[in-house]
Amino acid sequence: MTDSKRQYFYGVGKRKNAIARVRVYEEGSGEVVVNKHPIAKYFVGVQIENALAALALTDKKKSFDIEVEVQGGGKSAQSDAVRHGISRVLLLMSPDYRHVLKQAGFLRRDSRIKERKKPGLHRARRAPQFSKR
Repeated sequence: MTDSKRQYFYGVGKRKNAIARVRVYEEGSGEVVVNKHPIAKYFVGVQIENALAALALTDKKKSFDIEVEVQGGGKSAQSDAVRHGISRVLLLMSPDYRHVLKQAGFLRRDSRIKERKKPGLHRARRAPQFSKR
């Protein structure tokens, strides 16, 4: 699938510690490859639908070939990062999709990250167990 001569649109999506680098090739068959594996082999269940939600929203599921390199975070965060990256690429390809993608919340980077551990606590807010005696 990866032909070095083919033109593509590029976008980056992020969520928590996950970073997805997305390449969208025009005039494709709808093939989606994540880290050199088919998407169905890399993600499971709802994560596949979540990653491709931007394509479903714009009715472009079978129009493009997509190649994604994703790293960091868990599978769920990676799925969200892929969705964010694909949304950004669709916006580059056609600014007409902006209203639809923005209403769905796909263009905003979800800025929630893990809170740092505080001294004297077990985690960010988890206090040591209280002992009466």
